[in-house]
Order: sequence, then C-alpha cells, then structure tokens
Amino acid sequence: MHDGLKARLNAQALAEGFDLMRICRPDAVPEVPERLAAFLEAGRHGQMGWLEERSTWRGDPAALWPAARSIIMLGESYTPQEDPLANLDAPELGTVSVYARNRDYHDLVKKRLKRLARWLLADLDSRGLGEASPEVKVFVDTAPVPEKPLGQAAGLGWQGKHTNLVSRDLGNWFFIGSIFTTIDLAPDAAEIDHCGSCRACLDVCPTDAFPAPYQLDARRCISYLTIEHKGPVDPALRPLMGNRIYGCDDCLAACPWNKFAQDARELRYHARPDLVEPRLDELVALDDASFRARFSGSPIKRIGRDRFLRNVLYAIGNSGRVDLLASAEAHLGDPDEAVADAARWAQSRLKSAVNGLE
Repeated sequence: MHDGLKARLNAQALAEGFDLMRICRPDAVPEVPERLAAFLEAGRHGQMGWLEERSTWRGDPAALWPAARSIIMLGESYTPQEDPLANLDAPELGTVSVYARNRDYHDLVKKRLKRLARWLLADLDSRGLGEASPEVKVFVDTAPVPEKPLGQAAGLGWQGKHTNLVSRDLGNWFFIGSIFTTIDLAPDAAEIDHCGSCRACLDVCPTDAFPAPYQLDARRCISYLTIEHKGPVDPALRPLMGNRIYGCDDCLAACPWNKFAQDARELRYHARPDLVEPRLDELVALDDASFRARFSGSPIKRIGRDRFLRNVLYAIGNSGRVDLLASAEAHLGDPDEAVADAARWAQSRLKSAVNGLE
C-alpha cells in the first residue's frame, strides 16, 4: 500500500472531470459467471454474439488480466439539462437517448482514463514509490469487462432493478470507466441495494423487457432493438417503440434517485440543438453521405445509415402523421431490405390512419 496515494488519486480523478472514484479487487464479483451463463443460456443477449464469445473474460475480470491487483472504477455524470422523454408526446419528432445527443462518450471517457493512468504512474515515480514496472490498462464499455458489477463491488453504486448502476450521489445518469493496474490499492466497501419496494423502472418499460426485477431480456429492449439488432424488428414490437429512434431512456428517467443527479460538467455531453427535437421528415431524407456528416463524432454514426433509417421509418409508421406518408413511400425501393420493409410497414400504418379519417 502507498500512504496518501489513494487520496491524491481521488483528487486527480475529480480534477480530470470524473465525479466518483472507488476501488475494488479483480476477484470482487464471483457471482458474475453464473449470472452471465444464465443470461446467455436463456438467449436474452439476442444477436450480441460477442457477449458469448468473450464470456470467460466478461465473467471473470481476473482472467482478463491476471497480473492486475486493483481496479479503479470511475463515474462521470451526463445528466441531461432537458426532459429526456419530452419528445415522446411529439410524433413528428424522434427521440434520441440522452447519452447520444452529442459527442461519443467512449472517446471522451477513455482520454480522461488515459490521463489519469499516466498521472498515477508519474506520481509513484516522482515519489520514489514505483513498484517493479507498474502497469495500467484502461477500459470503457467496449471491452469484455463487467463494469456494472465491478462498479457495485467498488462502491460507485448498485445495480438497480433495471440492471443499470444507480448512485446515491449521481442517480443513474453517469458513464463508467475502469483502470486495471498492477499497483496494490486499498479497496472500498461495496454498495448495497437501495431500491427497496420501488419498481418505477420496471413498470415504465414500453416493451416489458424485464422478466423480473434485476433481469433484462435484451431482445425486447428498445435500446438493443434500435442499436444492436440487425435486420427487421419483430412487427409486434414496432408499435411499442413509438418515436424512439436511437436508444431508450424510460427506465433511467423513472428512477427516483435522479433527484440527487449532478449536472454534467462536460459541455460536450450537453445536447446538440438538432438532437433535442430532431424532425422525422428531415432524418428520413438522409442519404449515406449526409448521415455521416450529420452524425460525425456521435455514437449514432456507428449503426450506419440503413439501421438508423429503419428506426426512423418505424417512428413515422407510429406517428399517425399522414403528411409523412410520402416520406415513407420514398423508401419502398430502398436497396436495404430492412429499410424497404420498414417503409412498407410505415406506409400500411399511415394509410390505415388516412382511412380512419375518411
């Protein structure tokens, strides 16, 4: 152990822009392998085959990097300034998940993690406290790391009934990053569950994606359907998606612990004006080049124009706006079959709306 290092590390984490820092051991989540295996066996991961392919590492952080002795868990607020669900009552608009309304958090959080990791090594070296070649590795979301269980083990928060991490200090609007290190740091106490009898997040889910508290079936989750799922979405689920065109924040927004949420200090998490109230008639007209230009630097860009347009057409079909019929019909011959299928579905829905007015 290194006297004072943890306090200095925490102060530096806050200076870098993080809002919470806690520490756990790599072997602090022994329950994860069994839980992950049950999730995969039930097929609840849908098309996310990478979860199964990397299940050994995802189930056991110690196996990911056996030399690691400590895991530094960081939380960074992205609390929205606006009502994240306001557009759900405006059928001519699309609703984009709060985290995707500006810059891609992967890039921003990873840069902070790298700066903090470099500071840690430099601090040890400057004080003559360096161990034999201490090492660090940083991870944010894309690596096979069970971030939410580790976050609970470290004391950042607890996994709520919606399976997301909830903090008494930040609510549930925060990103998670981790620094694995060979340096021996004193671990913090794990957080306990504070959900009590509340089931607000479960009851608000539009598609009933929670088979039970603390369990998620990704195949019914709108975030999964709009971002990870390739090809046409189950027609039975399409009407339930409403105008959610990228992600879904309903369960997060319903959490009463958000009364303690802190405003996002990072201005690049604040929503871009064109993504606060994006118009469906504008979005459906995007070709590949204009899609890439509009969403440069945004996490939305990674799903590509075709999947995004599929989502927009589902929203148009749910809108009841007959003035959007021509916009849907313009894509009946789209070369991507999922887009063409979505256009046919939207056309059928809107024509039914027209007949209902006659």
